[in-house]
Amino acid sequence: MIDSMTAYARSEIVRPPYVVRVEIRSFNSRHLDIAIHLPRNHMALESKLQAMVTEKLNRGRVEIRIQIDEEGSKTPAFTINEPLATSYYQALLDLKHRLKLEGDVTLEHLMAMGDIIQPADINDNSEDCWEIILACLSSGLSDLVDMRRNEGELLAVDINDRLAFIENNLSRIENISKRLLGYYQKRLTDRIRALTDEQAVIDPDRMAREAALLADRSDISEEMVRAASHLTHFRELMAAEPSAGRKLNFLLQELHREFNTIGSKTEKAEVGHIVVDIKSEIEKIREQVQNVE
Repeated sequence: MIDSMTAYARSEIVRPPYVVRVEIRSFNSRHLDIAIHLPRNHMALESKLQAMVTEKLNRGRVEIRIQIDEEGSKTPAFTINEPLATSYYQALLDLKHRLKLEGDVTLEHLMAMGDIIQPADINDNSEDCWEIILACLSSGLSDLVDMRRNEGELLAVDINDRLAFIENNLSRIENISKRLLGYYQKRLTDRIRALTDEQAVIDPDRMAREAALLADRSDISEEMVRAASHLTHFRELMAAEPSAGRKLNFLLQELHREFNTIGSKTEKAEVGHIVVDIKSEIEKIREQVQNVE
């Protein structure tokens, strides 16, 4: 069964002195694109967490925010780089003098230079709460996978309905194509009589050969067989592979090409109208497949 790439999950674990919260959002993407937002003192865990996500998901933009609170933790400290601030100040005074500018050099000017005030080094306690982070992310990913599966089931219902519509209309085209020989024979007869003001003597055998030639040029049997095969393969992929989005999209391209050919080969307006309806459904399926992992 297919999975959707769009989902949301949230998980929280409280194990004193730590409280870990994980929030996960996933969106459509051609590849697996993982963005993990961690507290500064836990950045060393990023590669391990990415490996966890890779084991669970194959495609999609995945954004993960992890919040870690520790009871009794101190207020974050900052350091002031005084030598740098002094150098900035002197450089601004020199620039002011050279350009003959008015006004004072203020703290706001110094802060605009950047890097003067920085967070103090924080002890890395990642290993202390790794098991909690692991469990919280694992729980969140499981919920995300379940939601993606549920969304995929809803997509599958909609897509299967549209495939059934295409299959029914493919049968209609097949029935119409069986009557093409008589259609071309009548059309040729009508044209000849119109051009000759109904004075020409029409040879039935010659007319049958010409009509058969036109019908052969407009034969769509190969395209019909390939289109039916693509529809069957499409259903098989949906049922067998949870990560079939790329293959399904390729099959839709092939299916669209077959119906383009059918529409161009067959001159009957009735078939043309059916092909337009089918191509409209293919486009709607394509929009849905963009969400499939």
